[in-house]
Amino acid sequence: MDSVEGVTHHSAQLNGIKQHWVSIGSGAPVYLLHGFPETWYAWRKQIPVLAERFTVVAPDLRGYGDTEKPAAGYDKRTMANDVLALMDHLGHEKIALVGHDRGARVGTRFAKDHPDRIDRFVAMDNIPTRVIAETYNATLARKGYWFFSFLGVPDLPEALIAGREELWLTYFYRTWSYNPDMLSPEEIAVYVRAFQQPGAVRGSCMDYRAAPEDTAQDLKDVDNLIDCPTLALWGADFEIVGKAYDVLGVWKGLARYVRGRAISECGHLCQEEQPAVVNRELLQFLDDWAG
Repeated sequence: MDSVEGVTHHSAQLNGIKQHWVSIGSGAPVYLLHGFPETWYAWRKQIPVLAERFTVVAPDLRGYGDTEKPAAGYDKRTMANDVLALMDHLGHEKIALVGHDRGARVGTRFAKDHPDRIDRFVAMDNIPTRVIAETYNATLARKGYWFFSFLGVPDLPEALIAGREELWLTYFYRTWSYNPDMLSPEEIAVYVRAFQQPGAVRGSCMDYRAAPEDTAQDLKDVDNLIDCPTLALWGADFEIVGKAYDVLGVWKGLARYVRGRAISECGHLCQEEQPAVVNRELLQFLDDWAG
């Protein structure tokens, strides 16, 4: 249940940590970066479709899944360099990059720091860290951004979540989906097993605790727009993204060439809840990507 037919699993010591990724297919490379609280498995409905035309690489981000969970290095520049090290290891000079949630934050930093290594970028259901920092208030916290603050508290979240990973994760999957039963118990169990690994909850917490450093990085190059073609996709029915922000307007402030689409009857986990729409958008956006 926790794999996809045809994918191969790999690991290597890269950028100072042991990274895990899956790959399949041939052709121009497309990298898929998952978000919180997920792993590479979030892309199981995209991987077979994309693999018909492309080489698909889906890593577990630092701190997640079967990738190492160190105590540090969760700022998005370091995490983008994890991706760069994976590219160099696999011999990919330039990639198309698709990021959801936290993966889109990594992708944003990658696109700014390594513009010569990315051909096009998809940001899925994401409001960049700097924008959240600039707009965060009690109303947004009540709507659903409370966990940004909670996970930022040192040590306490790990202590409270330990042994309750299923309850913790299921809350997000149910409340973040247009259809609360969108994920089956078996699919949720895959994620629960991943987050029950030693250090996994801490890893995701450290990802959020890097927000001040991420914001500082973003402020330093705020006027440096992403220069590659960019596609923004988001769930129209997610309270703290599509219903809280002008998502396309936000991304027009970050990228020079951007178009976007709100996906109806869709919450935060777009690629899992509306895979047919997402796959169609991705294939159209990637249509002439030849590597």
